[in-house]
Amino acid sequence: MNAKTRLISLDAFRGLTIMLMVLVNNPGSWKYVWAPLRHADWHGCTPTDLVFPFFLFIMGTAMAFSFARRLQQADSRRPLYLQIFKRTFLLIFLGLFMAFYLRWDFSVLRYPGVLQRIGLCYFFASMIILHSKQRGQIIWTAVLLLGYWPLMTLIPFPGRGEDVWALGSNFAQYFDNLFLKGHMYKPDFDPEGLISTIPAIAQVMLGYFTGQWLRSQREELQKTNGMFIAGNVLIVLGMIWDFLMPINKQLWTSSYVLYTTGIGLNFLAVSYWLIDIKGYTSFTRPFVIYGSNAILAYFGSSIMAKTMYMWKVTLADGTETSLKGWFYQKLLLPWAGDWGASLLHPLLYIVIWLGILYWLYKKRIFIKI
Repeated sequence: MNAKTRLISLDAFRGLTIMLMVLVNNPGSWKYVWAPLRHADWHGCTPTDLVFPFFLFIMGTAMAFSFARRLQQADSRRPLYLQIFKRTFLLIFLGLFMAFYLRWDFSVLRYPGVLQRIGLCYFFASMIILHSKQRGQIIWTAVLLLGYWPLMTLIPFPGRGEDVWALGSNFAQYFDNLFLKGHMYKPDFDPEGLISTIPAIAQVMLGYFTGQWLRSQREELQKTNGMFIAGNVLIVLGMIWDFLMPINKQLWTSSYVLYTTGIGLNFLAVSYWLIDIKGYTSFTRPFVIYGSNAILAYFGSSIMAKTMYMWKVTLADGTETSLKGWFYQKLLLPWAGDWGASLLHPLLYIVIWLGILYWLYKKRIFIKI
């Protein structure tokens, strides 16, 4: 496979990741969420904690292909810079709009968020890629990962406790409270805060290195084996580092970056071997459809969910509930039960959005950001 060939496995991996985002973000009831679909309370990593880092890893892998193609086609880097600035702005704007939507109150607007983090990681990773050679890119990635440890452990601040990784006594939380107070996910903490974005940039860079590996002229089996080896090395390193820097999604610790990237590499290696090498593509169609409009799927499904939650419905007995509550309580709960209905709700949501995205796919409408 030459460097210009599109990887179906990468498109399918992206689509599966977006499907999982929709699944974990839209339970019928937050009281009845199956354990694998919950985030870890603090330290640790559940299957749900793999979703967001997978997306950043995939984004970095895709950047290796898209940047190479654009640099080959253009006489200068100016069009690429314009595209980077545009995409960064749109991602941050869409993230802020999602937070603002139906609340319409700037005084409590949440500044950080998933799309905002994606935008910042994309921008800074792009700058590293365009302004340094491979050696410099590796050094930058190492600095981002290794530098996060002394940043979190050595800087004194008011309220710091003995456990510098604990909720309420970590530097990332203190720093975010200085600049984002009143505009965070929780009153005093945000899992997509400013400081914890630093190692997340490194996750994109690790994806970029993976893309460069896949673009190389090596044999396909060598590429697959290389991803397996690298993936398992990163998992082991992440687990060892966990003793000093706990694997923690909400702080996006460097050990978490290595651990989740390692799992992502293993998953991509399996997908690459099955789909791009062996040619088993028939089962990938739903995932490719989701992946073809990934940001639209995430943004649109989130806006729809917020609309259903905020849209009030008056029941026959005069009580009021949300449209989502009516759908869950009246149509799903009576015959599926608490746990079944809570899981069935996001699954139906995935199917609905698969229909929307399939129509766009058939019309060849791809909304790129």
